[in-house]
Amino acid sequence: MALFDRVSETAAWLSARIAPVPEVALVLGSGLGAFGDRVAASTVVPYAEIPHWPPAGVVGHAGKLVAGTVRGRRVLALSGRAHLYEGHDPATVTFATRVLGRLGVKTLILTNAAGGINMAFRSGALMVITDHINLQGTNPLIGANDDRFGRRFPDMSEVYSRRLRAHAEAAARALGLSVEHGVYVALTGPSYETPAEIVALRALGADAVGMSTVPEAIVARHMGLEVLGISCISNMAAGILPQPLTEEEVIQTTARVSREFISLLEGVLERL
Repeated sequence: MALFDRVSETAAWLSARIAPVPEVALVLGSGLGAFGDRVAASTVVPYAEIPHWPPAGVVGHAGKLVAGTVRGRRVLALSGRAHLYEGHDPATVTFATRVLGRLGVKTLILTNAAGGINMAFRSGALMVITDHINLQGTNPLIGANDDRFGRRFPDMSEVYSRRLRAHAEAAARALGLSVEHGVYVALTGPSYETPAEIVALRALGADAVGMSTVPEAIVARHMGLEVLGISCISNMAAGILPQPLTEEEVIQTTARVSREFISLLEGVLERL
């Protein structure tokens, strides 16, 4: 079955279960799934029950779709995502994003846990993504283009919406939160970066590094969705602090700042 047909079949299956379909969706990264617990009057669908849907097999990813209401706005939250480092191809990694577009979602908020490259950052900071650098060695749009998804050569001069970034800044000010702004660079992983790689990435202009988000952002823009990206700086990148990097630190840090992160997301939703 062609990708468009699989995406359409999945979208039809979901729309029958979560109608009316929200126009706003969020992808919750490592350790950030607690937001899903704030969704009221929710319908919860485990990924394992959704046709063609890839599993979320990483620690900190619950692997469920939650539809309901947050601060009076109907939303769709994906608790967990697929990654290239799990062995998935780009089409699988971005399958959920394709489905969201076919469902009629207009606004996509992408969240992740990332390593801090900018020396001015601190562990636990929240960073609004201003742009990205794709160093994953692939692009989810490689191959034959299906015009029903989008144009062959989509513009990427404003992947992360200025309008949505302004909403995030306003929400942070209202909450008394200090947020960073910066460039996110995506590598494949799953090994963490070496100190030498971090020095090189800093020279390229990156402020934070992770292993997700960029393929989803590219596909979302291909389909005309408006995108906001927010990173939780879960640890400082390799070589900055005299300690090894672990996934336990990522989960602990995101748990520590989850209340601030959730408040920021709710503030953004109120302003849409």
